[in-house]
Amino acid sequence: MVKPLQPKGEYGILRLKPKNARSAIVQKLAADFNLTPIIAEAFYEQFSLYFSEHANVKLSTGEIAYEAVAATEPAGKHIRLTRRITTRLKLIDFNTDLEALANYGLAGLRRHRLARLSRQAYDQGALLSYEDLAMLLTTSPATVKRDVALLRQQGMFIMTRGTRHDMGPGLSHKTIILDLYFKGYTFTEIERQTNHSETSVKRYLADFLQVATLFRQGFSHQQIRLIARKSDRLVREYIQLYQAYQQQDNERLQQLLTPTEPGPDGGKKSRPGTRKAGADHD
Repeated sequence: MVKPLQPKGEYGILRLKPKNARSAIVQKLAADFNLTPIIAEAFYEQFSLYFSEHANVKLSTGEIAYEAVAATEPAGKHIRLTRRITTRLKLIDFNTDLEALANYGLAGLRRHRLARLSRQAYDQGALLSYEDLAMLLTTSPATVKRDVALLRQQGMFIMTRGTRHDMGPGLSHKTIILDLYFKGYTFTEIERQTNHSETSVKRYLADFLQVATLFRQGFSHQQIRLIARKSDRLVREYIQLYQAYQQQDNERLQQLLTPTEPGPDGGKKSRPGTRKAGADHD
């Protein structure tokens, strides 16, 4: 083994090594906030993590980075106390925006973008508010609220912070979407009809499978709610959905519940009783 020509101290390497931006910031943290070097180093590491999550976001053409409230945050919590997620949103998509503009005009383009932005935020675990969408679309919150109401009348689920927490009685959007799946609709058709991506539908299926499996194993509603960490309302709806399609011997349900079969199928739309769900996949 070849010996080093000179010891590290000969060229002042040990003294030069700390002369970098990281060490300078750690020293400033220690001095400005009266921290020990170890605590200041820990602060720096944590701040670096925050920066990578919220500021160092890689974007493509037409995308923006936008801070949105996490979907898990409850209603009524002050905005300053909520956990926020940096989302990547496609503000401009020429492939579809120009078509929407040509077919439906400016109002149609706005609604088209509203649906896309709210879906993308929701897929990333966040919810946009009416105010968020108004800022992004350069319109008013009142206009956004009217657009959301119109799109929901057309059968689309526009998930915003307002609609998520203001939903009244009736079936949840998750149960309605799963009902479409068990009726034979493809992921593509469900996405077009409900404004929910395939990723979201598969996530709902996974949650449904957990609830149905626990129910089949004899767990009570209360136990399922605690284990699955779902609301009492959603657990009740999922169990009712399971019972309804179990009585019909629904093929997609049986495939979902059978461990030896492939995963959830999303093939071309099949009508109940006309073809096997496992034969198609989207």
